[in-house]
Amino acid sequence: MTEPQIAGRETRQDDQDRTLAAMHDLEASLAEAAPGREPSWRAAVLDAVVVLDDATADDHTNAVSPDSLLSDIKRSQPRLRTRVRGLRSQYEHLRQAITSIRAELAEPDDGNTDYADLRQRLAWLLTALRHQRARESDLIYEAYFDAFDSQLNRT
Repeated sequence: MTEPQIAGRETRQDDQDRTLAAMHDLEASLAEAAPGREPSWRAAVLDAVVVLDDATADDHTNAVSPDSLLSDIKRSQPRLRTRVRGLRSQYEHLRQAITSIRAELAEPDDGNTDYADLRQRLAWLLTALRHQRARESDLIYEAYFDAFDSQLNRT
């Protein structure tokens, strides 16, 4: 593994750790009781969504940089380029959903917030992020397995 690949792997791991911590914080906020304490519940959820938004923004920025693991795979594994583009596109959609929910929560509460619906939408978002992370991990594993397997076959 080259130095840029090692650095890309470490950056990805740091991003993944930060995003996972933000996801756990959001889940904890969502699990709190809302009835009778709507303003504080909503503020806690908003704070957690802000942290998740920041973490996924950094994760996305690093994933699309020219020296990222995904960029390396896209350059070195032509058969996986479409999957890299697909992962990046899906991640951008998830980022847009996070940004949208963040903006919605930042608006003044009119007292008619459907907390069950908000919980459900954020649970869907967290599930989609987990799915995205798993697909990315599978792609990276497949790419490096193919690279090492082809090196072994040449010897």
